Amino acid sequence: MKDLFCSTSIVVAMADMFLDPIMEKLISAGLRYLKDQARWQKRAKEELEKLKEILPQIQAVVHFASSQERITDQNPALNKWLWKLRDAIDDADDVLDELEYMELEKQLTKNKKLRKVRSIMKSMKKRLVKIGKRALKIDPNLKRLEEAVQKLYGVSTNVSSFLYLVKDAKQEQQLELYRARETGSSPKNDLIGRGKEKELVMEWLGNPSNEPRGSDLYRNISLLSIVGHGGMGKTTLLQHIYEDEMTKEFDLKMWVCVSNNFDAKEVIADMLELLKKERPRLEKLEALHERLKNEVMSKKFLLVLDDIWEEEKWDQSKWENVLAPLASGGCGSKILVTTRTDSVALMFANVINKKKKIVRLEGLEEDECLQLLNSHAFAGVENPPDDHKKLRAIAGEIVKKLLGSPLATKVIGGVLKENLDERHWRTVLESNLLDQNSINSILRLSYIVLPNSLKSCFAFCGMFAQDHVFDKDDLIRMWIALGFIHPSLDQEEIMEDIGGRYFDVLVKKNFFDKFGRYYKMHDLIHELAQLISIHECLRVENSTKLLSKIHETLRHLSIETTNLDILRKIEKFKHLHSLFLVYEDSNPDLCSALIDIFKASRCLRLLYIRTHELKMIPEEIRYLKHLRYLKIKIFDVTRLPRSLSNLYHLQYIIYHHWRSSGSEVDDFLPSDINNLSNLRHMKLPKNFSSICGIGKLKSLQELSMFDLRDVSGYKIWELENMNDLCKLGINCLENLKDAEEACDAQLCEKKRLTDLTLCWRSTYSRNIDLDENVLDNLQPPKCLRNLRIKGYMGARSTIWMNNVNPILNLEKIELTDCLEWETLPPFGQLPFLKSLKLDGMPKVKWLESKFNGNDKYHAFPLLEELHITKLEALEDWFEAGVAAEDGCLFPCLIELVLRGCPMLKELPSLPSKLKTLEIQKIGWTTLNFCSNSNPIPLETLEVIHCPNITSLPLADEIARLAALRYLMIIICPNLISLGRYREVETTNNCHLMLSDLEISDPSVLLMEPLRSIASLKELRIMDNDELVSFPNEADQWFLKVRSSLSELKFMFLESLESLPSSLESLSSLQNLHICDVPMLRELPNLSPSLHSLYIKRCHPELKERYREDGGSDRHKIAHIPSIEISTEY
Repeated sequence: MKDLFCSTSIVVAMADMFLDPIMEKLISAGLRYLKDQARWQKRAKEELEKLKEILPQIQAVVHFASSQERITDQNPALNKWLWKLRDAIDDADDVLDELEYMELEKQLTKNKKLRKVRSIMKSMKKRLVKIGKRALKIDPNLKRLEEAVQKLYGVSTNVSSFLYLVKDAKQEQQLELYRARETGSSPKNDLIGRGKEKELVMEWLGNPSNEPRGSDLYRNISLLSIVGHGGMGKTTLLQHIYEDEMTKEFDLKMWVCVSNNFDAKEVIADMLELLKKERPRLEKLEALHERLKNEVMSKKFLLVLDDIWEEEKWDQSKWENVLAPLASGGCGSKILVTTRTDSVALMFANVINKKKKIVRLEGLEEDECLQLLNSHAFAGVENPPDDHKKLRAIAGEIVKKLLGSPLATKVIGGVLKENLDERHWRTVLESNLLDQNSINSILRLSYIVLPNSLKSCFAFCGMFAQDHVFDKDDLIRMWIALGFIHPSLDQEEIMEDIGGRYFDVLVKKNFFDKFGRYYKMHDLIHELAQLISIHECLRVENSTKLLSKIHETLRHLSIETTNLDILRKIEKFKHLHSLFLVYEDSNPDLCSALIDIFKASRCLRLLYIRTHELKMIPEEIRYLKHLRYLKIKIFDVTRLPRSLSNLYHLQYIIYHHWRSSGSEVDDFLPSDINNLSNLRHMKLPKNFSSICGIGKLKSLQELSMFDLRDVSGYKIWELENMNDLCKLGINCLENLKDAEEACDAQLCEKKRLTDLTLCWRSTYSRNIDLDENVLDNLQPPKCLRNLRIKGYMGARSTIWMNNVNPILNLEKIELTDCLEWETLPPFGQLPFLKSLKLDGMPKVKWLESKFNGNDKYHAFPLLEELHITKLEALEDWFEAGVAAEDGCLFPCLIELVLRGCPMLKELPSLPSKLKTLEIQKIGWTTLNFCSNSNPIPLETLEVIHCPNITSLPLADEIARLAALRYLMIIICPNLISLGRYREVETTNNCHLMLSDLEISDPSVLLMEPLRSIASLKELRIMDNDELVSFPNEADQWFLKVRSSLSELKFMFLESLESLPSSLESLSSLQNLHICDVPMLRELPNLSPSLHSLYIKRCHPELKERYREDGGSDRHKIAHIPSIEISTEY
């Protein structure tokens, strides 16, 4: 029965979703193609008309099956008929797709040829009609069309056998549990009932690593396992903890999702990708070990290993391979593990020789379960009316059936939320699935009530590995390529937006969990997706057994293997719609295997290839005429196949790696890539602005940079009809000879354009009037959110930026190297502006000028980020006579950066939310904070290259600077004071709680409040060519931070000859870096706690003294595990 449910569920969803559009296209296309086919016309027309007549009956049965899956499960004959209908629909779709392909090819050929004389065309048409009539019997496409119609009609004639189901069904049984509207938002607090467990984990995180049983190898690491059945909230608990402020104390944070068939190299690569923001190649395990060891060396890290299963007895040795490089981590490092079994927790404890520690998650209490259910069911409902009392009573009955599972409770809460109607809630309560005392049955109920469009989208996700990290945009593109998303009838909403709504609904219904910028499926939800799609989707990892038992209904296949023989078995699957192919080996026969696959799997809509050693994708990809989505992750490919430009249905091309630095886009892409008129998205590692005639790609949504040239195919009018663009960059605007040419871009007609970049490449003397008029004529639509302008040589603002007709939706503005621009537009009145960056505008005097006679207004109400760089003439924030109301200037500002503004008079009163302040090359003598007594929220303060600065008010404001953690004071030669008070610690018992300090003059360390600091973790002394030695007082200062300082760096100190002698006493120091200190010949005695010593570009004598093979002082540093000394530049 379980398999029957699965097969019925997905086939009903697919049939219901595709039936109407495919049948409509089939009938209309059939009649159109039969116009000149006399031989077949009569019989085919009759079949098409009969099909049209019977269509309402087919629709009735399919829609009924969709809403009554319980009845359908119990009717094998109906189930079998539905599968036949689905196959017939698929065949018809393939035929129609090929006919559309022929139409696209015909249109393209027509456009390329010169127009012939009409009389010649007429005579040719007559001849072609005659030939067509004679050749009909051998025309494969028309023959297939006839067969598709006949097959559909043959299946449809049996529909009458099931009409009784529709007639006998009671109206009240036909549930409509899904509504298009989504109200409110999902509740943020999913930790109901887990407060005690969170407190235990947080307390453990805060404790130092003091376990006596730890071996020498893992002495710095503690381990805690979170154990509980599936759906108990293990991952949710750790997500809340991982994002807690307390975890900022760790130098490194890593979250790795581990599949139930994990590979040690993959897990280590995941860690390195998190740390380096780039995934390494899967080289030898030893090389990956060394890279990870160096990354975590002496760093206090937090590692979460999520969802670990114990599959085999030898898992312990595999985990020893994973954890070995982590032993180099710093003191206080923590590893958190989530698992369903105690045995996994014990295995991990054995690996690092620790005592097993467990926090166990049991089911929620009934009252907690009810609170969680209500928080989801009534999310977004303020002050529920009295009639919801009945619903709350029903909810109390429902939670008794949910087994205390947080996951099941959230999912059912999402089902209930869709319809706050008593009958709907009672239907859920009385569902036989809830009575089966199974979490899987409960989750199945949440799937059943989805609309068919969402069912197909969700079921497809069973293709992916457990713990797969989903990219929302990429998954939506796959859905579109596979036909799960259809265009809106009015064409007002693009398919990507429709897919975004679908995805958001699945998130709100808890089918996906947000994971940073990405998403994951809970393992039980993933199991449900696999169960539902068992006859449609298959994932194979280095196994031939599964491939020998494939059902003919298979449409989506994922293979990950090092065995080429497994790939060759794909050839027998003729009806695949998607293929994910991962080949992790080197074999020269891979190319020939791909050729065979391309020739055999001609129905593919989606193709993903990942491998290392493929030089070129075979030209035989031309056989994939139905292909919509192509994603390639291959390191060595230097160009795409030329036949790619003949795949006219292609919508998405995504290529992630560009190994060959010599390859240019001109050669990488086919020269006639502009044939692909359906292409919606193209992602390449390099700019593709050199595509000639790019205007033919009318469906393209993103064109990051288009280089204008005075050559046909690169003119600005190429952009005229590209009205689906959401992101556009236009470069080389100086090549426009006439301002009227700019009108040809028709930017204001691009109603989906949200991101625009306009660049003039040259800054030499140009016609200022021309630049101004060109910019006026490049008026974007009102929907624009992000605007960048670079190299503009006009003296005035454009007319579409003024206060009369502003683009009010702007959220981000960047103006760069606009050398003649004098007066800025009234940016302060833009209600949604969040980021403003001005760079290289030497004639601007004020940020805001007078406008509309309005002297006071709420300036920059939502601005969060303000960067002002190289505005040499900037004098003040406002022109004389303009002011912001008290407290209304930058009320939401978080980051303020001021660089190269020597004329600027003063700093504005610090906004109440400001966290980052950087000033560089500013002419002030001091830095004045606002005079009120409110706390100053600054976390980061950087003062760089300010020669006039004599004092900073740190000591004066120490009580208000409790949030300050990072301080940089570089090249401020006249700084003599950090405040008026010398003995701050004795007067008010306040201390600066810095964790990171960067300075160029060590005398700053002797100024209060830095003199009394005791919490510092990292110190960098750099960029000082005059420093020869440290003052004696510096030794005393270092002793004050000996128990906290873990990292110390000396860099770019050209004259320094000696280091402080007190370095030996720094008991917490783990990393010492000395770079570009060429006069240093000898080291003082160093702390026994050191893990890493890194010396680059040093004096040759120092290298000789401490060299590994016989250096005279090598014994002084022999206790340090990791040492690297080099004189090379």
